[in-house]
Amino acid sequence: MTSASSAAPVPARAPTRARFRFMERLRVRWSEVDAQQIVFNGHYLTYFDTAVGGYWRALALPYAQTMQTLGGDLFVRKSTVEYLDAARYDELLEVGVRTERVGTTSMTMACAVFRGDECLVHGELVYVFADASSREPQAVPQALRDLLLSFERHELMTVAQVGDWATLGADAHRIRQAVFVEEQRIPAEMEWDAADESCTHAVAYNRLGRPLATGRLLEHVPGVAKIGRMAVLSPMRGSRVGRQVLDALMQAGRERGYREVLLHAQLSAEGFYTRAGFQRRGPVFEEAGIQHVEMVRAL
Repeated sequence: MTSASSAAPVPARAPTRARFRFMERLRVRWSEVDAQQIVFNGHYLTYFDTAVGGYWRALALPYAQTMQTLGGDLFVRKSTVEYLDAARYDELLEVGVRTERVGTTSMTMACAVFRGDECLVHGELVYVFADASSREPQAVPQALRDLLLSFERHELMTVAQVGDWATLGADAHRIRQAVFVEEQRIPAEMEWDAADESCTHAVAYNRLGRPLATGRLLEHVPGVAKIGRMAVLSPMRGSRVGRQVLDALMQAGRERGYREVLLHAQLSAEGFYTRAGFQRRGPVFEEAGIQHVEMVRAL
């Protein structure tokens, strides 16, 4: 009979996919495979960290701006990894992230790497919320605590408000200024027009009240609406916040009795609108120095 002192430790039970609301998809790159033709063990921490970045997008929290608003930052205090099997070159993986615990000054995130339904690696990351300069621990802000726990209860992280320019214009202006004028270098005189005053606008906000995305709707011809000025702040692209604004504007069009909606999509965004049910109509054309295509959809 094996004595207790010499018995091998019992491994922790591997988590299942169902445990995680959020999953980040990754593909194994050649540079991540070692001489044994499997992913080098240290890269799994990079996979965890990459997925945590995606988790913040799912929370609708642009990380740097959010930490500045909260008056602190998160620093890794401890990381643990348990290896069950190995991933190989070019395999498609999904990394789950979950807020496991929120303490007084720290929070623990559970992470797991899956190949299909098989858990290959799992572990925990312990973060301490602290002053960004001194790194002295501080209490986790109640707003952040509530938001993390709300996400794990499968609550919505954003809301799209629909209204006029007087109500939403200041927030829509900030987003469009950042995306179109500063990032895409569209001349300011081309971005701002008199139509804003009469359009229906939509702005998506996160739970901290930060505006993240915007768009507007106006009449093109009787029975046909036009959606334009769709903009999503850079850290939030790839999340569903842009789709939330688009859906809100299409719903506003239906309520106003329009039968069809059209838009001028930048070529880089064509896939986004295709997934929303829009179809390309006509050739590619240039607008504000950027290639566009007209797209339409029935309402």
